[in-house]
Amino acid sequence: MRKIVAFLLLFQAGSLFAQDQISTLPIWEKIEEPGKKQDWLLNSSGKNAQVYRSINNKDIILSNGLIKRSFRLQPNLACTDFINLSNDQQLIRAVSPEARLTIDGKTYQVGGLHGQKQKAYLLNNWLDELTVSNTDFLYKSYKITPVTPVVNWKPAANEWASNRKQPTGKMLTFSFESDLVALKGVIVNINYELYDGAPLICKWLSIENKSKKTIKINKVINEVIAAHEEESTVDGNSAEMKTPHGIYIESNYAFNNSMNARLSDQTTHWNIDSAYTSQVNYSYKTPCLLEVYPPIGPGVELAPEKTFNSIRTNELLLDSYDRDRNGLAQRMMYRKLAPWSTENPIFMHLISIDPAVVRKAVDQCAETGYEAIILSFASGLEMEDLSAENITRIKDLVDYAHNKGILMGGYSLFSSRRINDDEDVIDPKTGKADVHAQFAHAPCLGSNWGLAYLAKIKEFIKKTGLDIFENDGPYPGDVCASVKHPGHKGLDDSQWAQMELQKGLYHWCNENGVYVNAPDWYFLDGTNKIALGYREANFSLPRAQQVILNRQNIYDGTWEKTPAMSWGFVPLTQYQGGGAAATLEPLSEHLDSYEQLMMQYYGSGIQACYRGPRLYDTEVTKKLVIRVINWYKKYRTILNSDIVHLRRADGIDWDGILHVNPSSKEKGLAMLYNPSAEKITRKIVLPVYYTGLTNQVNIREKEGKAVSYHIDRDYTVTYEVTIPANSYTWLVME
Repeated sequence: MRKIVAFLLLFQAGSLFAQDQISTLPIWEKIEEPGKKQDWLLNSSGKNAQVYRSINNKDIILSNGLIKRSFRLQPNLACTDFINLSNDQQLIRAVSPEARLTIDGKTYQVGGLHGQKQKAYLLNNWLDELTVSNTDFLYKSYKITPVTPVVNWKPAANEWASNRKQPTGKMLTFSFESDLVALKGVIVNINYELYDGAPLICKWLSIENKSKKTIKINKVINEVIAAHEEESTVDGNSAEMKTPHGIYIESNYAFNNSMNARLSDQTTHWNIDSAYTSQVNYSYKTPCLLEVYPPIGPGVELAPEKTFNSIRTNELLLDSYDRDRNGLAQRMMYRKLAPWSTENPIFMHLISIDPAVVRKAVDQCAETGYEAIILSFASGLEMEDLSAENITRIKDLVDYAHNKGILMGGYSLFSSRRINDDEDVIDPKTGKADVHAQFAHAPCLGSNWGLAYLAKIKEFIKKTGLDIFENDGPYPGDVCASVKHPGHKGLDDSQWAQMELQKGLYHWCNENGVYVNAPDWYFLDGTNKIALGYREANFSLPRAQQVILNRQNIYDGTWEKTPAMSWGFVPLTQYQGGGAAATLEPLSEHLDSYEQLMMQYYGSGIQACYRGPRLYDTEVTKKLVIRVINWYKKYRTILNSDIVHLRRADGIDWDGILHVNPSSKEKGLAMLYNPSAEKITRKIVLPVYYTGLTNQVNIREKEGKAVSYHIDRDYTVTYEVTIPANSYTWLVME
């Protein structure tokens, strides 16, 4: 530890400058008195981000009335307090560095304090006794700026969205420098973005190279939190122990095609903390040290006057073990951070690019109220073909659709395909192509072919005027050991570089008004929709089984995703076999199944890929489609609102979901289904808490007369309903 008096005097002088700045900030006071807390999921008004100072000017505090994060500034900056103000849960048990960097092969701490002996809890009067290391990056200054958009999304006027606003809040930036000669001119900025109206903070860092030499950034750990353990266990494997439930972490570095946030996450690591010697676990294996970092790299060579930006780590504080409540909080995070994911155009999947078929489909969409067409896989669309003939042919179809008020999209496959041994990802152990590619084969996005692919997609979209890009097989995380690919240097930076390239394409689409369907978790970097989660082979099963399976998929796929974030699948023509028993075409012969599938998807707010050559075949079918779409548009706001899960489909008894939105005209809308061959009457307990209603609720079945119900003190209403055989009903709450 540093003991040199001269240095301490110099460091203290720098701190005094920061302290003078801090004295101009308002003093922290308790935001709310006990018993007066409002539930942010129902009403987040007045919960705006602000920066405060402690009374003694030693601490700077970031809070929006929902969470509070405090930082001690002397003798180095360290986070000393991280509290969920909704339930007063403290997350911090010990000080940690603000970040940990490996530069040119050597590891350094950014900020942090040393000398805390008891790591089970942290007392304020211990802080003045802690010390600084001469190898750490030292705090120099701070600044406060408004939160700025990550993606400059401009919502299209003709695309429906439940949220058309970017998030607001305050960003607090701490700057650090090192006294080591090897790091002279290297500036590290730690950024905290606190958002208005949610217990949500985003942490990321930037590294500015103001030196005269290139440095290599081997590894970046942009968040370190010594958190309280979730459970007490004397023995056991850390991988099997519970991790702290009070904080949900999601970074914009997720992939692998699982279409699930937790499993797509690549950066959240709950590690053991052997320095925490008073923990109950005798082997010190409790997973209570949060470290956030990409699994590989970045391995970036940072030239002079260049800046490196880390991943963005979003930290959402949770106040419950209830699955629906935590899911509602997570979905609220997406609505705020990725408002583009609330866009939800009504589309079909067209299986042909034959001009006559496309024009007929466009006409049917315009007549029935559909809003978009995606030229599907196996339709014949080739987005990599930039020939004048291909561009002209597709542009003519797009122009025809636009003249009818219909958006037009196209499908393109990136991964899960082989190019050649030079362009595909190279295995680091064998030096051969495609050996461990996730989808058996994969081109490297940083190869000549990969870079050309990105350029071709952009050029094709610009020249044809396509509104939607369906990108199948986005970059799934494959590493590449090639040293010949122009988009990355070698193995160390291959994952980081390919991720940046993929995200760059989605940023470009988002900022140019191009809606993106992509079956991987790129929401925080501009994509709009991901698959709900289904097995394609199931669409070869009999229609009656597909109906039940689809409702199970809807129920299971909406715990973390909003309705607008998902797409389902309804093949109108035969798909992967199954014959006539599995197929909806001819549509007029299977109206019951067609209606049921549409109503359960639209009734959940989820767009399905209605894959076929047409939406209707007779006037009767046309009237059915128009009736369903008109119903969906009438209730569009509440149907696109969050879902509370009532009962999962089991094919035996009723099942259903409840949409809730305290801000809409309809506060709730329940979709209830009967899978049996006879009508059933059930008393259903409806949890109405998240409708925002507290004493009375008016409930009507379908378009019938509303009846007023008293809300019980557990915020439930018991409603008796009769559901027709093999059919559905809905309840509207106002």
